[in-house]
Amino acid sequence: MKSRIPQFSSIHWRAALALATAITIALLASGCSSHAAPQSAMPAPEVSVAQVLVQPVRQWDEFTGRVAAVESVELRARVSGYVDKVAYTEGQTVAKGDLLFVIDQRPYRANLAHARADLARARSEAQLAKSQSARAQSLVAVNAISREESDTRTAAVAQADAAVRAAEAAVSSAELDLQFTEVRSPIAGRTGRAMITAGNLARADTTLLTTVVSLDPMYVYFESDERSFLGYQQLARDGQRAELSNAVRVGLANEDGYPHLGAVDFIDNGVDATTGTIHARAVLPNKDGSLTPGLFARVQLEGAAEAEALLIDDKAVLTDQDRKYVYVVGPDNTARRKDIVPGRLVDDLRVVASGLSPDDRVIVRGIQKVFFPGMPVQPTEIAMQAPTPAASIALK
Repeated sequence: MKSRIPQFSSIHWRAALALATAITIALLASGCSSHAAPQSAMPAPEVSVAQVLVQPVRQWDEFTGRVAAVESVELRARVSGYVDKVAYTEGQTVAKGDLLFVIDQRPYRANLAHARADLARARSEAQLAKSQSARAQSLVAVNAISREESDTRTAAVAQADAAVRAAEAAVSSAELDLQFTEVRSPIAGRTGRAMITAGNLARADTTLLTTVVSLDPMYVYFESDERSFLGYQQLARDGQRAELSNAVRVGLANEDGYPHLGAVDFIDNGVDATTGTIHARAVLPNKDGSLTPGLFARVQLEGAAEAEALLIDDKAVLTDQDRKYVYVVGPDNTARRKDIVPGRLVDDLRVVASGLSPDDRVIVRGIQKVFFPGMPVQPTEIAMQAPTPAASIALK
């Protein structure tokens, strides 16, 4: 008996294979169409655009410096002796003439008393010499004494007067030494720590007692490089910088921006040949006491005169290797790349030296949504961030 199973299985196998192929093709077609539809319907990304800002700006060049006191005194003893009292609190703000230290006054009071006694004796002897001289003048007239004796008594008057003056000088010196036992601040300012305490020996003109620094105004010393110095001179010759344009702005390490305003009051008379820099000094008011001697300071010196400049948000600037560029939106609402030459920073705005025009609309937000030049976008107009009223350029 012959079997029919092979023939039946072969027919159904081919039919099943054809059906599976058809289903697979249908599923693939359905999948492709389901993925292609959303891509073709993807909307243009939303971005924020701002028109290039045109505003007058002023150039400020940046340097580093140090704060210093206008007056700084190392206070030393003028007379020797043991310190009897420290009459101030360390770090205290004092006025000119305030008492800081007292040196043992007893030896100097005794010296003063001795000098005054010597002065009294000298004056008494001078009075006696004058009386004897007057008597000699009357006696010589009647030849009661010799002329030589009269001259001797007259000379004794001059010697007595000289002794009085010497005694008076000794009294003045003793009074001065007694005064020096009270060490007073020669300036108004803030005191430092006491370098010597009560009971210790202070030697005249040698022992450092403390330091006092003035507080208002303050100096800021900084150095300008040779190229900048020559540039300022050239700008002055070209009429782009006033000769007396010495305004400065100063910021401390923990401060944003440059809140302290002042002016340069001194420029050295020569360039340091070793470093190629020239020393300068600015003076600033310090009413709030925020400036302390020795602090690091960021100094901006006014450079060229005010001029118009193109400004854009610094966050809009992108980098492509060694080139800088931005995306602008054209009339057809597509993103276009423009290479630029960036300049210095004005707060958060970047000066554009070339590459843009005042009519350009720059993409400042949503730049990450732009994948290639020519990509359609949906722009929303916003204002370019405005700088401070006194726009200024800081070298960065």
